[in-house]
Order: sequence, then C-alpha cells, then structure tokens
Amino acid sequence: MTRYAAKELWREMTYLAYHLHWGLDQLLDLEHGDRIALLEEVSSLNERFWQGIDGDD
Repeated sequence: MTRYAAKELWREMTYLAYHLHWGLDQLLDLEHGDRIALLEEVSSLNERFWQGIDGDD
C-alpha cells in the first residue's frame, strides 16, 4: 500500500473546508473514496457556477 502524500491531503482538506465549512475532525473522518467524490462534486459545482457567470456577458 502506498502512502498518501501529506501535502496533497492538506490541499484536498483545505479545499473542502473552504467550500463546505467543515471542521478538521469531519474531514479527517472521511474515507479516501468519499473525500475524492466530494472533491469532484464541489469542483463540478464551482465550474458550473463560473460558467454561468462567464455566460452572462
């Protein structure tokens, strides 16, 4: 089993904490697959939001 890079883990948790307003304990309790799924969903929401703003021209 390979070790997950600490810097990458902190990046992911920071991104989720910023967008979801979750605490460190909640984020650390997430399974790896759940965290990745949340990252993808939040990223998708952000992309759709910014496309909507860009499309308002």
